[in-house]
Amino acid sequence: MATACFRFYEELNDFLTAEKRKRDNTVHFDQRNSVKDFIEAMGVPHTEVDLILVNGEPVDFSYIVLQNDRISVYPVFETLDISPLNRLRPEPLRKPRFVLDTHLGKLARYLRLLGFDTLYDNHYTDAELTDISDSGEKRILLTRDKGLLKRKRITHGYFVRETNPERQTSEVLKRFDLIGSAKPFSRCLSCNAILTVMPLEDAVNRVPPGVRERHQEFAACPDCRRAYWKGSHYHRLRELVASLLDASSPERPGS
Repeated sequence: MATACFRFYEELNDFLTAEKRKRDNTVHFDQRNSVKDFIEAMGVPHTEVDLILVNGEPVDFSYIVLQNDRISVYPVFETLDISPLNRLRPEPLRKPRFVLDTHLGKLARYLRLLGFDTLYDNHYTDAELTDISDSGEKRILLTRDKGLLKRKRITHGYFVRETNPERQTSEVLKRFDLIGSAKPFSRCLSCNAILTVMPLEDAVNRVPPGVRERHQEFAACPDCRRAYWKGSHYHRLRELVASLLDASSPERPGS
């Protein structure tokens, strides 16, 4: 029986059992399999991998593992340019356009609140999520389902580690380097469309009379026709936005 040695680096260890983290792992095998099959059999979705070195040389997912191979598996690099080393991602995953699985509804709302293009429907099936992620828009699939990320068609995906929605938002902003791209209050929280300015004459039929008396500025969703104004709810959301962005900012020296 043949053997090969695998070593996973940085956050890829999150997917491994405790005894396999941050150490060499010997794998025994008696048939030909791709390095992608081995990596995912050990629990790591291919969407989390950006570089594979076999005996010091870069390979792609189709490489067939051989006797005595030493395989190093690295996560997506955010700041280091590894393009000369055969980066596996077809394009950067940091493009801020997302689709979320059914377990991440609050995260979807927060991302929309911050102005990021975020598709979400609590009735999406795994097949629909795969189709959307693999469409021409190439949306990044955010999910808490590791198995979903192992689907071959999904090339842009990320497993959200946190379970608290506010910490999830901070995690995603940091992971995809989005802190400077936020445009709060620019999207509809219900349907994701970009908001437009509502003329005052249109507010007569779309905004409660008491609100019209207190406010002069309104926004509207062109798709679901929901109206927005800067009432008490807006001020609470503004505090939430400030909290989310502050929690996601790079740590100050000495903090």
